[in-house]
Amino acid sequence: MNHVKYRVGKWLPSDRDFLNSWIEKKVNQAKNSNLPLNPAVAELRDAIYNDPILFMSFTSMYDEIPQGYNEPVKNFETMLLVINQVLQEAPCYSTIEDSIGLVGFPINAIVDWAMGTQAGYLTFLHPVVNEKLSKILAEWKTFLETSASQYVLVEGAVHQPQPDYTNPVGWFSPPALEAIAAMDPLRGKGNNPQDALKNFIYNYQCQPDQPYFGFKSWDDFFTREFNPGIREVSPADQDPSVIVNACESAPYNCVTNAKMKDKFWMKGQPYSLLDIMNHHELAQQFGDNSTVYQAFLCAKTYHRWNSPVDGQIVAIQNVPGTYYAEAPIEGYDPSGPNDSQGYITELAARALIFIKSDNEKIGLMCFVAIGMAEVSSCEITVKEGQYVKKGDPIGTFHFGGSTHCLIFRPDVNIDFDFHGQTPCLNTYNIPLKARIGVVK
Repeated sequence: MNHVKYRVGKWLPSDRDFLNSWIEKKVNQAKNSNLPLNPAVAELRDAIYNDPILFMSFTSMYDEIPQGYNEPVKNFETMLLVINQVLQEAPCYSTIEDSIGLVGFPINAIVDWAMGTQAGYLTFLHPVVNEKLSKILAEWKTFLETSASQYVLVEGAVHQPQPDYTNPVGWFSPPALEAIAAMDPLRGKGNNPQDALKNFIYNYQCQPDQPYFGFKSWDDFFTREFNPGIREVSPADQDPSVIVNACESAPYNCVTNAKMKDKFWMKGQPYSLLDIMNHHELAQQFGDNSTVYQAFLCAKTYHRWNSPVDGQIVAIQNVPGTYYAEAPIEGYDPSGPNDSQGYITELAARALIFIKSDNEKIGLMCFVAIGMAEVSSCEITVKEGQYVKKGDPIGTFHFGGSTHCLIFRPDVNIDFDFHGQTPCLNTYNIPLKARIGVVK
């Protein structure tokens, strides 16, 4: 039996044949459904036809897909047709997801091969394209916030037709709950149950005796909160020198030599702080040799952000950006934005939260939430001037791929704790609010 490698975050399968089969079914579904074109999708279509550069770009990126990839989406018209279909669907689970990988990013899957071409690099950096994509993703976000998306929050089979999935089941079916529990780094420890259903009920605020476990929508389920007492800052970590994990996330990278301005698109995807912080006036308080810790969130876990330190919110900003850009230095690679996590810190839609720590050895730091794909909605829930304790909520991702950074000034010397791991693409979750570093 061949070993199947998941992509980071487990949002998309690495098995190309399976992914192509999924897309082919989705294309057939879209062609047979005859859905009216959503106005936001129509806007992108009109922009492509009305701009010769965009028409050339969208045409070329499908023409440039290497032979042998058998991409079912042959042109941008088909791409738009399938995206239009997705906007009234919620991601569901399949009985083969545990062995093949989740198709949790359907739009990412639709443009998967195209965005890795030379034309694709340029197309998905174009401001007009990202403006139109933002409107399309906002339409999907709106649907995912309605009760119409509850149909995937069931215990048995998903009855709404989703012919692209193999034996689709609800997120409260045993295999889906097992997949969620498998991402829990504290499963089976202390009072945290090993049993998947009990594990979910123990960890998350829900009403298992109510329809849909009490969740009002897919978005309500996706942004679910931990129960009181779960993932609290330990007494020892209340020490002002301790930095705690801001998200339930897996360490991706940690550098102590980040520059204010760098060629972030080159090999190694170095961080360019001015670009990450969108040239915010507070960025000038950082400098060369700053520290950047980056970690990514997995598909089936908690997606809220919590403060890594005690301190005052000095400034906040939502930064519009790209949604499907990936690093040219990675070459043609159908891995989506996953291998480009360093690169997209400067480009993707993101949120900046500047916090002045009570600990003078830390001082001003910056939390950066980065949307990797799909809805990419970064909701800041704190205000400027607000005081936060370590572990307090500061915001949330709505549906979509997500990664985040903690940025510290050059004179902040941190002894990091990666919980026995080396930051890379194949790490596992460190619990929210667990110690990840101590300021020396």
